[in-house]
Amino acid sequence: MRTRILVAALTVALLLAGCSSGGTRDDGRVTLRFQSLAWQKESVEATEELVEEWNATHPDIRVEYVQGSWDSVHDQLLTSFEGGEAPDIIHDASDDLADFAYGGYLADLTELLPERLRSDIPPSGWETVTFGDGVYGVPFLQEPRVLIANAAWLKESGVRVPTPEQPWSWAEFRQVTKELAGDGTYGVAWPLKEPVSATLNLSLSAGGRLFHRGADGKVTVRFEEGDEVVPRTVREQVNTDRSASPTTLGSGGSDTLPGFFAGKYAMVPLGFSYRQQIVQQAPEGFDWQVLPAPAGTGGLTQGVSPQTLSVAQDCPYKKEAAAFLDFLLQPRNMVRLALGDWMLPTGRQALADPALHTAEHGWATGTALAARLRPAPAQTVRGYPEWKDKVATPALQEYYSGAIGLDELRERLEEDGNLVLARYQR
Repeated sequence: MRTRILVAALTVALLLAGCSSGGTRDDGRVTLRFQSLAWQKESVEATEELVEEWNATHPDIRVEYVQGSWDSVHDQLLTSFEGGEAPDIIHDASDDLADFAYGGYLADLTELLPERLRSDIPPSGWETVTFGDGVYGVPFLQEPRVLIANAAWLKESGVRVPTPEQPWSWAEFRQVTKELAGDGTYGVAWPLKEPVSATLNLSLSAGGRLFHRGADGKVTVRFEEGDEVVPRTVREQVNTDRSASPTTLGSGGSDTLPGFFAGKYAMVPLGFSYRQQIVQQAPEGFDWQVLPAPAGTGGLTQGVSPQTLSVAQDCPYKKEAAAFLDFLLQPRNMVRLALGDWMLPTGRQALADPALHTAEHGWATGTALAARLRPAPAQTVRGYPEWKDKVATPALQEYYSGAIGLDELRERLEEDGNLVLARYQR
C-alpha cells in the first residue's frame, strides 16, 4: 500500500512539474500531452506503439505519452484541472466524467469528432459520455461482467451450463451454487471489496435502476424491487445457503484467483479482462471457461462504464487533439487496444474483427454480450463518487456481511445518499 501511495504521489508530482496549461508549440510544432491509464504490459505496449506511429507520420503534431494510474486518477485530475496543468488528452472512465464535464474542465467534442467515429460507436456508447447538451469523451473500450468457471467441476456436477442464448436466471444461479458447494468448498466467490459498480451494473438485468431523474432534472435514489435482486442473491448465498465464500467479500478480483485455482470455489464473477491474469497464472492443465452473468427480467442487459478519451478544455489545440483521437480509434487500432487490454471495443467495425470471435479464452462469449451493454446507472449522476465512497460502499459491505438488513440498506442508500446528491444539484 505504501509503495502504491508513493508511486501515485510521484505520478502527480511529475505531472504537475511537467505539464503546461495546455498543448505547447515549439518551432512551429504542436506538442500534446496524452495521459494514458493503460497498465497491463500488452496494453501499454499497444498504446505506446500507436503514439510512436502517430508521431512518425505527423511531425508537426507531436504526442507525448504520460503514464497515469487508475488508483489515483480522479484526485490527480481534479488537482491538475484546478491548477491549470491538466494533460491535453485524458484517459479515464465514463463514470468519472460527470463532475469534470459539468465543472467545465473538459472540452465539448460534438463538433470536433469526424463522422466516421461518431457513426461507428452505437448511441448507447455515446450516452455514457453525454452530459447536458455536450459530448465530453469518446468511449472506446468496455468490459462486461462474466462468470469465470472451473469447467471440469461444472461438467462433473451435471448442472446446466448457461450460454448467452440461455443464461441462468438469478434464482437458478443461486440454486446452482448450492449444488456446487461441498464440504469446505463453495459454488461461488464474490470479490466485493468495491461492491457498488458490480451491484449496480448487474442489477440492470433485474430491472434495477436506483437513480431516477425527475421532471426538474434532479436525480434521487430509490431502492426498488429490481434493485434488491442482486444484493439479496449475494447475501443469501453467503449467509443462508453457505454456497458463497464469506472471506472473499472484502477481496479484489485478483485476490480470489489463488483459491479458484486451488479448487476452493467453482466460479468467480469478474470483469472480462481478468482472463489475461487467468491465462498467465493458472496451473498447467487447469480447465476454465467463460459464462455469461445471470439474467433477470431485463435479460442479459448490464451496465458498463467504458474507458474514455477526452480533451481538456484548457487545451489550445483541440482540433489537433481530436485528430489524434480519430487516429488512435481507427477500427484496426481499436482492435489492437482491445486485445492488449483483453476488453471489447465499442466501435462496430472493430467489434466485428474475427480476432474477437474466437472460442479461445472466451472471446466469443464476451463479444456475444456486447449488444446488451448499457450505460451504467450512475453514469450522469453528479456527486456519484462521493455517494459511492461515503454511503453506498460501507452500506453494501455491511449488508453483504450480514451486519445490517435490507431495510437499513435501503434507508442508508436513499436517505443518506440523497443528502449527498442534493448538494451537487442546488
